[in-house]
Amino acid sequence: MTQFFKLVKRNVKLFFKDKGLFFTSLITPLILLVLYGTFLGNIFKDSYVQSVPEDVNIPARIIAGLVSGQLFASILAVSCVTVAFCSNMLMVQDKITGVRKDLLISPLNKHTLALSYFAATFITTLTVCFFACAICFVYTAVVGWYFSAADVLLILVDVVVLTLFGTLLSSIVNGFLETQGQLSAVGTIVSSVYGFISGAYMPVATFGKGLQYVLMFLPSTYGTSLIKNHTMRGALSALADAGMPTEAVSEIKKFNDLNLSFFGNDVSVLAMFGILLGTVILLLGIYVLINLPRNKKPKSDNNKNI
Repeated sequence: MTQFFKLVKRNVKLFFKDKGLFFTSLITPLILLVLYGTFLGNIFKDSYVQSVPEDVNIPARIIAGLVSGQLFASILAVSCVTVAFCSNMLMVQDKITGVRKDLLISPLNKHTLALSYFAATFITTLTVCFFACAICFVYTAVVGWYFSAADVLLILVDVVVLTLFGTLLSSIVNGFLETQGQLSAVGTIVSSVYGFISGAYMPVATFGKGLQYVLMFLPSTYGTSLIKNHTMRGALSALADAGMPTEAVSEIKKFNDLNLSFFGNDVSVLAMFGILLGTVILLLGIYVLINLPRNKKPKSDNNKNI
């Protein structure tokens, strides 16, 4: 255990010591903040305003709370995965530089090393995501706070589970990478694609039916919807209390993927959490199997004297 804790400490220190790697991990939250602040935020704000009937007066703070809730969910849903891939770069860099071989020459088990990479990635990713979460809480408090104490707690739980998902996914994928080119390619693909296939950048409901059916098989879709339910629930309740028709509120939920349907069957929030948690357990099993110690078969002695 002493070796394990020393390796975790070493990996965490190297991540935060490498300023380039640390700031790279913050790129996704910053890009999303700029993207929503300059473009998407106004689009969603206009769509909410247009959905309000003429005879209903909805305070601007409630609309701002809805937009900030969507921004909050999008940043965290993406960051918990993309930041994990950035944090886990050390696993591949140790292979490239030969540090991994040097570590395994010492009396160190392969599975202990793998577990230390996983633990360090989880700690660094969760630290960055909690930092982004704190920024989002402050922003929401300024523009329109509609969170209850339960909402805050559930959001934090969502971040932990999504971080576990991102850490395990990155640990499995990065475990097969051997070169800097492969690492850069995977990082670019994840950063550019994950936000779309998870419904963070644009709601899944806005895609074509065929693509919607495909995305409903991905756990990322349910992870994004789960956190949206917790970041937007308070503002949606305030919207209904302000006189917004129930049908209009339901349409907003459907448009923003708060209400998901799997081939005609409604998916509850509890089921979304179950799917995400089940995926985490499955990925954990795969990661353990990949890194299980294997006993080498003894070589047969073919040089027997006749």
